[in-house]
Amino acid sequence: MKGKRQQCQAGTGIAFFGLLLFLLLSPGMLFAASDDSIVFDDIQLEEPLKYPDWFILPSGDLGDDLEDALAKGKQGIVVYFGQKRCSYCEQFLSLDLGTPDIRTYMQKNFDVLPIDIWGIEDITDTDGNEYTERDLSIKYQVNFTPSLIFYNSEGEKVFRLRGFYPPYKFRAALKYVVGEFYKTETFRDYLARAEPGVFFQEGGLTERDFFMAPPYELARTDQPAVKPLAVFFEQGNCHACDLLHSGPLNDDRLVAELDKMDVVQVNIASDDEVTTPSGKKTTAREWGDELGIFHLPTILFFDEAGREVMRVDSIVQFYRMWGVLDYINRRAYNEQVDYQLWRLKQRDVAE
Repeated sequence: MKGKRQQCQAGTGIAFFGLLLFLLLSPGMLFAASDDSIVFDDIQLEEPLKYPDWFILPSGDLGDDLEDALAKGKQGIVVYFGQKRCSYCEQFLSLDLGTPDIRTYMQKNFDVLPIDIWGIEDITDTDGNEYTERDLSIKYQVNFTPSLIFYNSEGEKVFRLRGFYPPYKFRAALKYVVGEFYKTETFRDYLARAEPGVFFQEGGLTERDFFMAPPYELARTDQPAVKPLAVFFEQGNCHACDLLHSGPLNDDRLVAELDKMDVVQVNIASDDEVTTPSGKKTTAREWGDELGIFHLPTILFFDEAGREVMRVDSIVQFYRMWGVLDYINRRAYNEQVDYQLWRLKQRDVAE
């Protein structure tokens, strides 16, 4: 298989000055140019995407690919799960990887291996198990593209990202993995330390008619509920939260879908008492810690029995949000079919 390995094209020269600036940044400075105001049309692209010329096509064995990366002095590999006409993938490739210091830092530390979630090529994971590209995507529950899985030098999967994040947060994720902070703290804790006074900032939340009033008694295990449950984790002074409400959730079609659910808004920075869907009594802050939430807003969806079936914890626009709400309200999670395949079937029916 190694003989078939090919690099997409020879990479461009290293932007040394950009890399130097990146390495000099302290964790707190990673957020100096933060931007949660990214808005784009998330319809399916008309033209298929092309990978950056420095991506490395997989050999068929991720263990071999990892060995090659280590031989080049890199820390590990990143497996990029994408789709050819994914508008979120386009944003990631153009904004995140199009930022010179991020691209240079990524190339310096990792080989990036692209996988099409609909692909049929055989892939052997670092654990020795063989899958098709499609099956590997299902194994890692790639509900949203782009998704990235970071492998360290031992072949261990140490971090993953689901969906598209603004450049400042993706930059922080890279530094989190390269600095091996995952060994001692969660990404949520790392972000809180790097962004003091903002990530846990108190303040008023955006009030909406579809949010249930407290107390938050969400237990569903002993007595199943009639409707699915959507839990919005937000906080005050959260620009991205405001954009979600003034953008996608300002559309009556999405509000109509939310009206079919039990919907709760939780202030992740508060000590409000919460009884979780599993029946555990805790606080909003502790529940967020337990769930590992690091992006706000994050929306968790639970079935009638209190089982988490999906979460949206990255930038989301109208059509992705519509797809998720439709999936939940149709109880498609009971059909034992993954979200991406279900959405593909819905598009076929619509056409």
